[in-house]
Amino acid sequence: MNPLKCAFGVTSRKFLSFIVRYQGIKIDQSKIDIIQKIPRPKSLHDLRSLQERLVYIRRFISNLVGRCQPFQKLMRKGENFVWDEACQNAFDSIKKYLLNPPVLGAPVLGKPVILYITAQKRSLGALLVQEEEKEKERAHYYLSRILVGAEVNYSPIEKMCLPLFFAINKLRHYVQAFTVHLVAKANPIKYVLSRPIISGCLAKWAVPL
Repeated sequence: MNPLKCAFGVTSRKFLSFIVRYQGIKIDQSKIDIIQKIPRPKSLHDLRSLQERLVYIRRFISNLVGRCQPFQKLMRKGENFVWDEACQNAFDSIKKYLLNPPVLGAPVLGKPVILYITAQKRSLGALLVQEEEKEKERAHYYLSRILVGAEVNYSPIEKMCLPLFFAINKLRHYVQAFTVHLVAKANPIKYVLSRPIISGCLAKWAVPL
């Protein structure tokens, strides 16, 4: 430990472009200001630059993939870059969201965490929270991604299970340290473990359980 790089007795500290405080973790305002000042993307290079900045703070953004969905068509190979109304609305929506981004909590050892999962037609998402006083939940981590390749054609059961195992892989350090309560429209764990014979993706996903 280098004492010249340490700070003691402080109530908040900047760490890896985030502000760590006793209330939780927030995005460094300078990072938000940069995004707020970005003009409408006029090329694929501009759009990729914007998305790189959003990916860096993705854990703070609810349903980031859904918010960026209109941009996906512009990323396709050979597609003409035409910024339409849907793209502008998505761009404005992201900037509006970042006017008041959430302050993520730091999990308290000994208390269970709650994992919400969802699957849409072309995307999936998850939210990790922990209950605070007076039954109020505090967000700790937002996750989302698009479905790629064969995932788009997964069966309803596979699409129900996919967000769970996506979240488990991304949040393994939480899963291993805390009791996790799962909230979903259906119970993918019960389905996978109760089947006498499973194959394909379900068989692979059942191993960690």
